[in-house]
Amino acid sequence: MPGHKIKNALFSTAYLPPIEYFVFMLLSDNVLIEAHETYPKQTYRNRCYIYSCNGVESLHIPVIKPMGKYSKTNEVLISYKQHWQRNHWRAICTAYRNAPFFLYYQDFLEPFFRKQTCKLLDFNYYLLNTLLSETGMAKNINFTNYFEKNISDFVDFRISISPKSTNCSMLSIIKMPAYQQVFDQKYGFKPNLSIIDLLFNKGPDTLEYLLECSRKIDISYLKDMRS
Repeated sequence: MPGHKIKNALFSTAYLPPIEYFVFMLLSDNVLIEAHETYPKQTYRNRCYIYSCNGVESLHIPVIKPMGKYSKTNEVLISYKQHWQRNHWRAICTAYRNAPFFLYYQDFLEPFFRKQTCKLLDFNYYLLNTLLSETGMAKNINFTNYFEKNISDFVDFRISISPKSTNCSMLSIIKMPAYQQVFDQKYGFKPNLSIIDLLFNKGPDTLEYLLECSRKIDISYLKDMRS
């Protein structure tokens, strides 16, 4: 079990979230997903990172914001004008078809790239629950009822877990050991990619890897983040 626990944690929604997302979720007893924030751009909410033959590759879901820049996360729709599902699945297959556990996990993942879901929040929620099940993590996920900038007694990961270079401090407190990746001999080990990179490469050892990462986290840093 993890060496430390977080009683309450608040996360953003995320598409095929990075490994750190699952590490901190593993540490958390009570998990909330933010549903009522004003939707921000260029975050994990609609993008993920995989390891392809050309290095780290970004995949993003095109979205529609009904209220423009004032749209709330629970209002954001997925656009299907582009064939993003086909393109994403093709990119994932090309990147991981030689990974040791790709064939084992592809059947649970592929349906998400065939069926259309109206709202981004719903799509991410269904996908997250499936990923949690596949990694062996039992979590009861709830949504916020309204937006609060500061929620007392919660560790707030909504901003700190981010692909933006200005928010890399989260990774400095997680010591992610290297594991074998498909293209690591070409480009080296790439930490904190989408959880599917870990699943396809580590398979049933995914949960143990997440536990190992969680045991190395400096709990004092998490206390500083609490609202």
